[in-house]
Amino acid sequence: MRTSGIIGGLIAALVIGGAAFAFAIVWRPALATIDPAARQSFDPEMVKRGRELAALGNCNDCHTLRGAKDFAGGLPVPTPFGTIFSTNITPDPETGIGRWSEEAFRRAMRTGVDREGHHLYPTFPYDHFTNVTDDDDRALYAFLMTREPVVAPARANELPFPLNQRVVVAGWKLLFLRPETYQPDSTKSVEWNRGAYLVEGLAHCGACHTPRNALGAERASASFAGGESDYWSAYAINAQSPAPVPWDAEALYFYLRNGWHPDHGTARGPMAQVVSNLSSVPASDVHAIATYMAGVFGPPAPERNREAVVARAKPDEGKTSQAHPEGAAIYAAACASCHESGRQPPYGGVNLALSTAVNAPDPRNLANIVLAGVRPVEGERSPIMPGFAASMNDTQVAALLNYLRSRFTSQPPWHDLEKTIEEARRTQTAFLQTSAGARSAPADPAQRDKP
Repeated sequence: MRTSGIIGGLIAALVIGGAAFAFAIVWRPALATIDPAARQSFDPEMVKRGRELAALGNCNDCHTLRGAKDFAGGLPVPTPFGTIFSTNITPDPETGIGRWSEEAFRRAMRTGVDREGHHLYPTFPYDHFTNVTDDDDRALYAFLMTREPVVAPARANELPFPLNQRVVVAGWKLLFLRPETYQPDSTKSVEWNRGAYLVEGLAHCGACHTPRNALGAERASASFAGGESDYWSAYAINAQSPAPVPWDAEALYFYLRNGWHPDHGTARGPMAQVVSNLSSVPASDVHAIATYMAGVFGPPAPERNREAVVARAKPDEGKTSQAHPEGAAIYAAACASCHESGRQPPYGGVNLALSTAVNAPDPRNLANIVLAGVRPVEGERSPIMPGFAASMNDTQVAALLNYLRSRFTSQPPWHDLEKTIEEARRTQTAFLQTSAGARSAPADPAQRDKP
């Protein structure tokens, strides 16, 4: 045999072998459909537990578009690569998961593959859900299969080529998905282990609070070091936390249960949705989360205590009023009556010297709050603040934020503040428009069952 023939054969073998290897990575079989199960076939206690688990996982907020039916999908999820729309997880047999078996549901949770064998985008955080136990998956399945069925086909994702090809997701999984379930730490308490299981699994806290690499995967070396979610900054929730007063387990529990804390401020943006759900789950689970996360934050430096923070803020008032007279005047007219009333939230404004938003390295959250305000929770006594998007221009908002930063913190000034405010105003409008458009946009049948 000639050398050219041998080389050609080797090349052909390599191509065929490579194709077979790629096929093995990408291909997943479709699982058989089932007849939709009757609601009464599910144990009520299991459904109840599933409801609590769904709240811990914030499932309703990711899979419910504002003003639409619960769990019917359609929520736009902005990413650096494009917009992905959540899908219908009600038991509708045609557009939801009504014909999914428990096996199909568990496969989606563990490996990010839908019933038909299509790879799901990791905006569905199955890289965390690999830690969820079979029993908890079963309870979640029971809960979802007993919801009201809603006819709601999925909207086509807005992704450029080649990211709109799901074969790309298979490659992403090969690099970043680690299908290993959580293993308890025998040196820690039962409560700590429960918190670790929830935080690293169903609650998927790192999905927002951990920075991501260029391919959109969490950076394992920077766990809980801060990230982004829906145009909000998700603060670092480890030793790098910008909170002027250090978090402890007691403060974390109160905040996660109530949505605010006098030494830390009010939960806004996506975090407001999280704490709303956590208010309805067993207190023991929230205690466990707080216990585990207090360990992640670690022991605080001695100088980071409430009294020291407040003392540092007070002496600068006269000086900064002169340095930022326009911001000082706006603060006196629009903010001081609440924030200097002496009343604690939710009846008065938070002490701004203790606010993480004012002390953070990124001004985005403070800009969002000033523009949009804080809406009250219906039926509850909760913090409230008017938004100033219509009454202040970007220059005025920047003057106010500069004043707050210089008076209430010892942190350096923010840079490109007006650019951040302009972007915050634009993205808030764009997000609302995208959400409204998702309610009326035509569905793409090819995207059914695929987040």
